[in-house]
This record gives sequence, structure tokens and C-alpha cells, in this order.
Amino acid sequence: MIVLFFAVSILSCGAGSICGIGGGVIIKPVLDAMGIMSVSSISFLSGCTVLCMTVVSVYRNMRSGAAKIDLKISTALALGAAFGGVAGKVLFESLKEASGNEEMVGFTQAVVLILITLATLIYTVCKEKIHTRTCSQIWICVGIGLALGVMSSFLGIGGGPINLMVLGYFFSMGTKDAALSSLYIIMFSQITSLVQTFATGNIPEMEISYLVFMIAGGILGGTIGSKINKKISERGVDKLFIFLMGVIVLINIYNALKFSGVLG
Repeated sequence: MIVLFFAVSILSCGAGSICGIGGGVIIKPVLDAMGIMSVSSISFLSGCTVLCMTVVSVYRNMRSGAAKIDLKISTALALGAAFGGVAGKVLFESLKEASGNEEMVGFTQAVVLILITLATLIYTVCKEKIHTRTCSQIWICVGIGLALGVMSSFLGIGGGPINLMVLGYFFSMGTKDAALSSLYIIMFSQITSLVQTFATGNIPEMEISYLVFMIAGGILGGTIGSKINKKISERGVDKLFIFLMGVIVLINIYNALKFSGVLG
């Protein structure tokens, strides 16, 4: 089973590093579909794995110069995402406590992920026809980052596809630049989310070996993905992204039906 978790981490983080979706948006629904662990445990494992992957990917991409990052805008977005990460974690814990049922939390996460992924898929397919904006006001960047942080932390996905849509629309970023900025934002939101988890003692039960192997898989996947990102064209990144979004939608539909009890 550990080997399976390791493989999921490598493949998810490799693809996530190439596209800038972080990997959590793949890891979370895939592990939820397996039904091996609680929703809380999977969210925690996903968050730790994604954080390690983003650190590696951001460092390697910035060092290689494969993509550019506007540090002023991206840092403002990242700071907003950091605060949003705290709020999203509180929202997750509140929903879990209020419902008293992790199946309901998993169902809610799956439905929200379906809506976000579908919206991003439609935007990506039609983006050539969409007139984008170029926001430069810091307070707007922080506000957008805050919203991204809340969603990513609550869903346990790190950031995912919503970052790329937002960066493309509000800041007119190209695919590769948006991917790097997305990973940069995810890194900040995941740091604050995990610090909060440790500070409040809300660490779910799990075997430490799973965490070690998933982090190792995330780092390896991030390294491989960064190398591929340098060689692949923006059109190639878009095609991979669209394919992944389609797969993620299908997995989350399955998860929503499973958590709702429709699939028994």
C-alpha cells in the first residue's frame, strides 16, 4: 500500500509541477476514492506532500529561468493566500465539527472541486476568446490571494487549477509564468496551513511511513516535473492540463457519489 501512495505522489506532483496545479488536486481525490484513510488524514498528507514539492519546483524553475515570476504581484498574492490558508483550515475544522461526519465533509469537498475544476476547464478551452485584465494594485492582489488560500486549504489541495485560471484572467500571465506563480502561492498557503495544524495539535492519526514516502514521492515528482517543464511547449502544458482536469472531474464525481452513499 505504501508503494501505491508513493506512486500516486510522484505522478501527481510531477504533473502538478509541470502545470502549476500543485499535485494536491490529484492526490486528494485519488486517495479519497480509495477509501483507505479518513478525509482529515488524506488532507494532511496531501498538504505536506504538496508543500515539499512546491519548494523544490519553485527553486528549480527560478534557477533555470524556464519561466518568469513577478515577485511583487506573486508575493502579495502569496501573503493573501497565507492568511486565507488559516481561514480555510478553520472552515474545514468547523464543518467537520458541525456535521460530526467526515463523509459529509468529503462530499462537500468533492462537489466544490467538481465546480472549480469544470470552471477552470471551460476557461482553459476558451481562453483565447477571453479578454484578460492586468491588475497591479497590491490590495486587490492580497484579496485575490486570500480567496485562493481559503479554497486551497479547505479543500486540502494546495491551490490547484483555480490558481491558473485566476492568474491568467486577472494578470494576463502566460501558461508557464502562471504555473510558476501558482506554485509560489501554493508554497506560502501550505506553510501557514501546516504551521496552524501543528500549533493547534489537530494532526490526524496516520502511520508516519506513509508521510515519509509521500513526501519523498512529492520531491521526486517535483524534480522530474521541473525538468520536463523546461522542455515542453506552452501548448503542450495546456493539453496536459486539460486532460488532467477531465480526469479530476470524473474522480470527484465518483467521490461525491461515494460519500453521499449512492454507491453504497
